[in-house]
Amino acid sequence: MALRHAVLAALLDDELSGYQLAKAFNVGVANFWHALPQQLYAELARLETDGLVTGREVVQDTRPNKRLFRVTDAGLAELERFAATAAKPSFVRDELLVKVQTADRIGTGAVIEQLVERAEFAAAKIELFTSLLEKIRGDRDEEDFLLHGTRIGPYLTCLRGLAFEQGNKDWCERSAAVLRARRSAEV
Repeated sequence: MALRHAVLAALLDDELSGYQLAKAFNVGVANFWHALPQQLYAELARLETDGLVTGREVVQDTRPNKRLFRVTDAGLAELERFAATAAKPSFVRDELLVKVQTADRIGTGAVIEQLVERAEFAAAKIELFTSLLEKIRGDRDEEDFLLHGTRIGPYLTCLRGLAFEQGNKDWCERSAAVLRARRSAEV
């Protein structure tokens, strides 16, 4: 997957400025695709050059003018083409896992601290995803929303982010507990 597809997907519902796109990425898209604001601005420029998004300038009196972007028909066709291609499996690349892998040979204090920090980070993300899911579905219960909601793609990806972070939190807490227990048993 290229960044262009994640940007096109983020622009499906709204016309957004680069700043709004970066905020949308931080909240919703970041659970499956990370990008820095500079990368997003550069990608928007490429997408506009390629005719996959169109931008319009909005004149503002008290602030600098801004550009709003929306997906074009060609951009929708690109997303349809992308959706039809086989998805490649994802792979984990996580330096904390390398540190845990070495826990038998090195001191575990720093690794335990990092596991605790990661668990706390995951807990914060769990809260964010939970509130975002509630916001997306509004008054509906989840089953009703999933059957009858107008746009469930963002909801489903948010559910995946929630499950991912719950798995991270659980694993970090368990691993830290195991390393603490082993350290105590050695004394």
